[in-house]
Amino acid sequence: MTVLKPKDVAERLGVTTRTLQSWDRKGILKAKRSPTNRRFYTEDQIQHYLNRDAAASKRKRVAYARVSTYGQRDDLSDQLSYIRQYVNAKGIILDEEISDIGSGLNYKRPKWNKLLEEVMQGKIDKIYITYKDRFIRFGYDWFENLCKSHDTKIVILNNIDTSPDKELVEDLVSIIHVFSCRLYGLRKYKKKIKGEYLSDNQDTSSKAKSK
Repeated sequence: MTVLKPKDVAERLGVTTRTLQSWDRKGILKAKRSPTNRRFYTEDQIQHYLNRDAAASKRKRVAYARVSTYGQRDDLSDQLSYIRQYVNAKGIILDEEISDIGSGLNYKRPKWNKLLEEVMQGKIDKIYITYKDRFIRFGYDWFENLCKSHDTKIVILNNIDTSPDKELVEDLVSIIHVFSCRLYGLRKYKKKIKGEYLSDNQDTSSKAKSK
């Protein structure tokens, strides 16, 4: 087993020893410890890290933008432009830009579902969005954990200007409408059951009197 000092590993990976310490704490590249508690690495560890990094570089970096209606199409360009500026400043090149139109409550958006399929196929490295609700209105944490389980990171730029209050109001109205319809359906069903119950009782009473 070839043992490598942190200084040698840092030079080999083109980072500082402080970065290695940070990676150790975050679990990105865990250091081993000697009986005297000194950090060291093995050749197998470094090869595994390099291979994983090479594999990640082949996976796609995707910008995802969403608006609720076709009347907001100009906002899609603003979202993608904001993401582009962010990644360009970090020297990152996007592999794909996805523009989606549909409610954040809609789990049947074709482009969004295709993106999730690619996540689960291990094809996506990072997804860039301007705000959480651009990805999904409710249940974001569940989808974030799904992506994490497939080694995909969602990068949120937290640009609140791309999350119009009007959309939230419309989504809340949609939720209220759905529940109102359900309550109305339950009331009709309750009346139907009550009517059948009264009818049965009347029939039973009539039969009893006839005897």
